[in-house]
Amino acid sequence: MQQLVLGSTSPFRSVLLEKLGLPFLTDAPDIDESRLPGESPTTLVMRLAETKAREVATRHPQALIIGSDQVACVDGAILGKPGDRENAIAQLTAASGKTVKFYTGLCLYDAATARAQVEMESFTVHFRELDSDQIARYVDREQPFNCAGSFKSEGLGITLFSALEGRDPNSLIGLPLILLVEMLNDHRIRLP
Repeated sequence: MQQLVLGSTSPFRSVLLEKLGLPFLTDAPDIDESRLPGESPTTLVMRLAETKAREVATRHPQALIIGSDQVACVDGAILGKPGDRENAIAQLTAASGKTVKFYTGLCLYDAATARAQVEMESFTVHFRELDSDQIARYVDREQPFNCAGSFKSEGLGITLFSALEGRDPNSLIGLPLILLVEMLNDHRIRLP
């Protein structure tokens, strides 16, 4: 089997990929993640997932590279990683009582053949009405500063929601495993 490389330093994506039981390396992509003028959220995450994979492939020329990127959208605005407490509170305040769409781009790039499979998985989160105290307590407890949308659904973030909709709950965490298994299958990597 070709070496598998996760083009990410996200500990959340690494934990998800470990579920598949395949050996893999991680390598941090060094790219500009800025949105292009007029770029849609879906185009953005697919472009960034592929760009990350291709950049990592420069250091792993025979490997299969996994690139992934995610954004959250509420009321037409893209929510990235908040970075700090103030931005996390602002994002969760904006999401309170609303529906937030998550778009996760996934690329499986075969560096040996330069073949890229790029797709996008969406997931919908319905937020409960949250007051400022609930939001502050949540942010202070989980400190979701490196999570698009300012929550960790695999943790206490689940208390913020009234409903979840989507094919793969792993995509909400940042790596759509069902889609990845389909892509790996195309490379004759059979799971389980």
